[in-house]
Amino acid sequence: MRIQLLGPLNAEVKGGSIVPTAGKPRQILALLALYPGRVVPVSTLMEELWASTPPQSALTTLQTYILQLRRRIGTAMGAGSSHAVKDVLATRHGGYLLQIPGERVDVHEYEKLVREGQEAFGAGANQVSADRFRAALDLWRGQTLVDIKLGPVLEIEAMRLEESRLVTVERRIDADLRLGRHTEVIAELRELTARHPRHEGLHSQVMVALYRSGRQSAALDVYRGLRARLIEELGVEPSPQLQRLHQAMLSVDPMLNVLAGPRRTSTFDLFAA
Repeated sequence: MRIQLLGPLNAEVKGGSIVPTAGKPRQILALLALYPGRVVPVSTLMEELWASTPPQSALTTLQTYILQLRRRIGTAMGAGSSHAVKDVLATRHGGYLLQIPGERVDVHEYEKLVREGQEAFGAGANQVSADRFRAALDLWRGQTLVDIKLGPVLEIEAMRLEESRLVTVERRIDADLRLGRHTEVIAELRELTARHPRHEGLHSQVMVALYRSGRQSAALDVYRGLRARLIEELGVEPSPQLQRLHQAMLSVDPMLNVLAGPRRTSTFDLFAA
Protein backbone atom coordinates (compact mmCIF):
# COMPACT_ATOMS: atom_id res chain seq x y z
CA MET A 1 0.00 0.00 0.00
CA ARG A 2 1.17 3.50 -0.85
CA ILE A 3 -0.63 6.66 0.25
CA GLN A 4 -0.17 10.24 -0.93
CA LEU A 5 -1.47 13.12 1.18
CA LEU A 6 0.64 16.01 -0.15
CA GLY A 7 -1.94 16.99 -2.73
CA PRO A 8 -5.11 15.13 -3.75
CA LEU A 9 -5.63 11.99 -1.68
CA ASN A 10 -4.30 8.88 -3.41
CA ALA A 11 -4.00 5.39 -1.94
CA GLU A 12 -3.22 2.24 -3.88
CA VAL A 13 -2.87 -1.47 -3.17
CA LYS A 14 -1.33 -3.53 -5.98
CA GLY A 15 -2.01 -0.68 -8.36
CA GLY A 16 -5.70 -0.45 -7.47
CA SER A 17 -7.14 2.64 -5.82
CA ILE A 18 -8.71 2.19 -2.40
CA VAL A 19 -9.78 5.84 -1.99
CA PRO A 20 -13.48 6.01 -1.06
CA THR A 21 -15.80 8.32 -2.95
CA ALA A 22 -17.75 9.35 0.17
CA GLY A 23 -16.37 12.23 2.20
CA LYS A 24 -16.18 10.86 5.72
CA PRO A 25 -14.44 7.56 4.87
CA ARG A 26 -11.89 9.66 2.96
CA GLN A 27 -11.27 11.67 6.14
CA ILE A 28 -10.76 8.46 8.12
CA LEU A 29 -8.29 7.07 5.60
CA ALA A 30 -6.31 10.32 5.54
CA LEU A 31 -6.19 10.56 9.32
CA LEU A 32 -5.09 6.96 9.79
CA ALA A 33 -2.43 7.43 7.09
CA LEU A 34 -0.95 10.41 8.93
CA TYR A 35 -0.13 8.07 11.82
CA PRO A 36 0.90 4.73 10.28
CA GLY A 37 1.57 2.06 12.88
CA ARG A 38 -0.07 4.13 15.62
CA VAL A 39 -3.49 3.72 17.15
CA VAL A 40 -5.80 6.61 16.37
CA PRO A 41 -8.36 6.78 19.17
CA VAL A 42 -12.05 6.51 18.38
CA SER A 43 -12.54 9.88 20.07
CA THR A 44 -10.08 11.52 17.65
CA LEU A 45 -11.80 9.97 14.64
CA MET A 46 -15.18 11.13 15.91
CA GLU A 47 -13.87 14.65 16.49
CA GLU A 48 -12.60 14.76 12.93
CA LEU A 49 -15.90 13.52 11.48
CA TRP A 50 -18.40 15.43 13.64
CA ALA A 51 -16.40 17.99 15.64
CA SER A 52 -18.12 18.54 19.00
CA THR A 53 -21.57 17.31 17.94
CA PRO A 54 -21.42 13.58 17.11
CA PRO A 55 -24.78 11.91 16.47
CA GLN A 56 -26.09 9.22 18.80
CA SER A 57 -25.21 6.64 16.17
CA ALA A 58 -21.62 7.92 15.82
CA LEU A 59 -19.87 4.74 16.98
CA THR A 60 -21.95 2.47 14.77
CA THR A 61 -21.50 4.81 11.81
CA LEU A 62 -17.74 4.93 12.36
CA GLN A 63 -17.61 1.14 12.43
CA THR A 64 -19.53 1.09 9.14
CA TYR A 65 -16.98 3.43 7.56
CA ILE A 66 -14.12 1.21 8.77
CA LEU A 67 -15.89 -1.80 7.23
CA GLN A 68 -16.23 0.06 3.93
CA LEU A 69 -12.50 0.86 3.93
CA ARG A 70 -11.64 -2.77 4.66
CA ARG A 71 -13.81 -3.91 1.78
CA ARG A 72 -11.99 -1.57 -0.61
CA ILE A 73 -8.61 -2.78 0.64
CA GLY A 74 -9.75 -6.40 0.36
CA THR A 75 -10.97 -5.92 -3.20
CA ALA A 76 -7.60 -4.44 -4.18
CA MET A 77 -5.69 -7.22 -2.40
CA GLY A 78 -7.67 -9.95 -4.13
CA ALA A 79 -9.52 -13.11 -3.18
CA GLY A 80 -8.76 -14.76 0.15
CA SER A 81 -7.44 -11.60 1.75
CA SER A 82 -10.07 -11.08 4.46
CA HIS A 83 -7.71 -12.01 7.30
CA ALA A 84 -4.86 -9.93 5.89
CA VAL A 85 -7.13 -6.90 5.55
CA LYS A 86 -7.78 -6.90 9.30
CA ASP A 87 -4.01 -6.89 9.83
CA VAL A 88 -3.62 -3.86 7.55
CA LEU A 89 -6.53 -1.86 8.99
CA ALA A 90 -6.52 -3.22 12.50
CA THR A 91 -8.82 -2.77 15.45
CA ARG A 92 -7.15 -2.06 18.76
CA HIS A 93 -8.48 -1.24 22.21
CA GLY A 94 -9.93 2.25 21.91
CA GLY A 95 -9.14 2.84 18.26
CA TYR A 96 -7.85 1.76 14.87
CA LEU A 97 -4.49 1.74 13.14
CA LEU A 98 -3.12 1.40 9.65
CA GLN A 99 -0.27 -1.10 9.86
CA ILE A 100 2.01 0.04 7.05
CA PRO A 101 5.60 1.34 7.14
CA GLY A 102 5.93 5.11 7.44
CA GLU A 103 7.90 5.33 4.19
CA ARG A 104 4.79 4.18 2.31
CA VAL A 105 3.14 7.53 3.13
CA ASP A 106 4.52 10.58 1.32
CA VAL A 107 4.17 12.84 4.39
CA HIS A 108 6.63 10.70 6.31
CA GLU A 109 9.03 10.45 3.38
CA TYR A 110 8.84 14.24 3.11
CA GLU A 111 9.61 14.73 6.80
CA LYS A 112 12.52 12.27 6.63
CA LEU A 113 14.08 14.17 3.71
CA VAL A 114 13.59 17.47 5.56
CA ARG A 115 15.41 16.11 8.62
CA GLU A 116 18.27 14.93 6.43
CA GLY A 117 18.41 18.35 4.79
CA GLN A 118 18.54 20.08 8.16
CA GLU A 119 21.34 17.82 9.38
CA ALA A 120 23.35 18.41 6.21
CA PHE A 121 22.79 22.16 6.46
CA GLY A 122 23.99 22.21 10.05
CA ALA A 123 27.11 20.27 9.03
CA GLY A 124 27.85 22.69 6.20
CA ALA A 125 27.12 20.09 3.49
CA ASN A 126 25.27 22.66 1.41
CA GLN A 127 24.82 20.69 -1.81
CA VAL A 128 23.48 17.66 0.05
CA SER A 129 21.20 19.95 2.03
CA ALA A 130 19.82 21.66 -1.07
CA ASP A 131 19.29 18.28 -2.76
CA ARG A 132 17.41 16.82 0.22
CA PHE A 133 15.17 19.86 0.61
CA ARG A 134 14.46 19.87 -3.13
CA ALA A 135 13.61 16.16 -3.09
CA ALA A 136 11.25 16.75 -0.15
CA LEU A 137 9.47 19.57 -1.96
CA ASP A 138 9.20 17.50 -5.14
CA LEU A 139 6.87 15.12 -3.28
CA TRP A 140 4.19 17.81 -3.16
CA ARG A 141 1.52 17.62 -5.86
CA GLY A 142 -0.55 20.59 -4.73
CA GLN A 143 -2.20 21.79 -1.54
CA THR A 144 -2.38 19.26 1.28
CA LEU A 145 -5.52 17.09 1.14
CA VAL A 146 -7.04 19.53 -1.31
CA ASP A 147 -9.89 17.17 -2.24
CA ILE A 148 -11.04 16.37 1.30
CA LYS A 149 -13.48 18.35 3.41
CA LEU A 150 -11.31 18.80 6.46
CA GLY A 151 -12.59 18.38 9.99
CA PRO A 152 -10.89 20.00 12.99
CA VAL A 153 -8.13 17.38 13.33
CA LEU A 154 -7.12 17.22 9.67
CA GLU A 155 -7.38 20.99 9.35
CA ILE A 156 -4.67 21.42 11.99
CA GLU A 157 -2.48 18.83 10.28
CA ALA A 158 -2.96 20.47 6.89
CA MET A 159 -2.00 23.87 8.31
CA ARG A 160 1.08 22.35 9.94
CA LEU A 161 2.19 20.73 6.71
CA GLU A 162 1.63 23.85 4.62
CA GLU A 163 3.68 25.87 7.11
CA SER A 164 6.38 23.19 7.03
CA ARG A 165 6.39 23.37 3.24
CA LEU A 166 7.06 27.13 3.30
CA VAL A 167 9.81 26.74 5.91
CA THR A 168 11.42 24.01 3.79
CA VAL A 169 11.36 26.29 0.75
CA GLU A 170 13.13 28.96 2.83
CA ARG A 171 15.74 26.49 4.02
CA ARG A 172 16.35 25.21 0.51
CA ILE A 173 16.86 28.79 -0.68
CA ASP A 174 19.28 29.38 2.21
CA ALA A 175 21.28 26.38 1.03
CA ASP A 176 21.22 27.70 -2.53
CA LEU A 177 22.41 31.10 -1.33
CA ARG A 178 25.30 29.42 0.47
CA LEU A 179 26.16 27.74 -2.83
CA GLY A 180 26.33 31.09 -4.60
CA ARG A 181 23.09 30.64 -6.59
CA HIS A 182 21.99 34.20 -5.93
CA THR A 183 20.83 35.08 -9.44
CA GLU A 184 19.06 31.76 -9.91
CA VAL A 185 16.73 32.20 -6.93
CA ILE A 186 15.66 35.80 -7.55
CA ALA A 187 12.64 35.01 -9.76
CA GLU A 188 11.40 32.36 -7.32
CA LEU A 189 11.80 34.75 -4.40
CA ARG A 190 9.96 37.50 -6.24
CA GLU A 191 7.00 35.15 -6.64
CA LEU A 192 7.17 34.02 -3.01
CA THR A 193 7.27 37.56 -1.62
CA ALA A 194 4.30 38.48 -3.82
CA ARG A 195 2.36 35.56 -2.33
CA HIS A 196 3.57 36.34 1.22
CA PRO A 197 3.81 40.14 1.23
CA ARG A 198 4.63 40.49 4.96
CA HIS A 199 7.01 37.54 5.33
CA GLU A 200 10.28 39.06 6.56
CA GLY A 201 12.39 35.93 6.06
CA LEU A 202 11.56 35.70 2.35
CA HIS A 203 12.09 39.44 1.91
CA SER A 204 15.49 39.19 3.58
CA GLN A 205 16.43 36.39 1.19
CA VAL A 206 15.48 38.32 -1.94
CA MET A 207 17.36 41.35 -0.58
CA VAL A 208 20.51 39.25 -0.12
CA ALA A 209 20.11 37.57 -3.51
CA LEU A 210 19.72 40.92 -5.26
CA TYR A 211 22.59 42.50 -3.34
CA ARG A 212 24.98 39.68 -4.12
CA SER A 213 23.92 39.86 -7.76
CA GLY A 214 25.13 43.46 -7.91
CA ARG A 215 21.64 44.98 -7.57
CA GLN A 216 21.97 46.97 -4.36
CA SER A 217 19.32 49.54 -5.28
CA ALA A 218 16.77 46.81 -6.05
CA ALA A 219 17.55 45.16 -2.70
CA LEU A 220 16.95 48.47 -0.90
CA ASP A 221 13.69 48.94 -2.82
CA VAL A 222 12.48 45.59 -1.47
CA TYR A 223 13.13 46.80 2.08
CA ARG A 224 11.36 50.12 1.51
CA GLY A 225 8.34 48.37 0.03
CA LEU A 226 8.08 45.93 2.94
CA ARG A 227 8.54 48.67 5.53
CA ALA A 228 5.80 50.80 3.97
CA ARG A 229 3.45 47.78 3.89
CA LEU A 230 4.11 46.86 7.53
CA ILE A 231 3.56 50.41 8.72
CA GLU A 232 0.39 50.90 6.67
CA GLU A 233 -1.21 47.53 7.40
CA LEU A 234 0.05 46.68 10.90
CA GLY A 235 1.45 49.92 12.30
CA VAL A 236 4.85 48.33 13.01
CA GLU A 237 8.42 48.71 11.79
CA PRO A 238 10.42 45.80 10.34
CA SER A 239 12.15 43.63 12.93
CA PRO A 240 15.48 44.86 14.34
CA GLN A 241 17.15 41.99 12.53
CA LEU A 242 15.82 43.14 9.15
CA GLN A 243 16.68 46.74 9.97
CA ARG A 244 20.29 45.72 10.64
CA LEU A 245 20.39 43.86 7.32
CA HIS A 246 19.14 47.04 5.63
CA GLN A 247 21.79 49.15 7.34
CA ALA A 248 24.47 46.65 6.35
CA MET A 249 23.45 47.08 2.72
CA LEU A 250 23.51 50.85 3.00
CA SER A 251 27.04 50.71 4.43
CA VAL A 252 28.21 47.95 2.05
CA ASP A 253 29.11 45.74 5.00
CA PRO A 254 31.56 43.02 3.89
CA MET A 255 29.72 40.55 6.13
CA LEU A 256 26.98 40.46 3.48
CA ASN A 257 29.32 38.49 1.25
CA VAL A 258 30.22 35.97 3.97
CA LEU A 259 28.48 32.63 3.76
CA ALA A 260 26.56 31.79 6.93
CA GLY A 261 28.39 29.36 9.17
CA PRO A 262 27.08 25.99 10.42
CA ARG A 263 25.57 27.52 13.56
CA ARG A 264 23.52 30.03 11.59
CA THR A 265 20.49 29.24 9.52
CA SER A 266 21.06 31.96 6.91
CA THR A 267 22.88 35.15 5.99
CA PHE A 268 19.94 36.94 7.64
CA ASP A 269 21.06 35.48 10.96
CA LEU A 270 24.47 37.14 10.64
CA PHE A 271 22.65 40.27 11.73
CA ALA A 272 20.70 38.78 14.62
CA ALA A 273 21.16 40.36 18.00
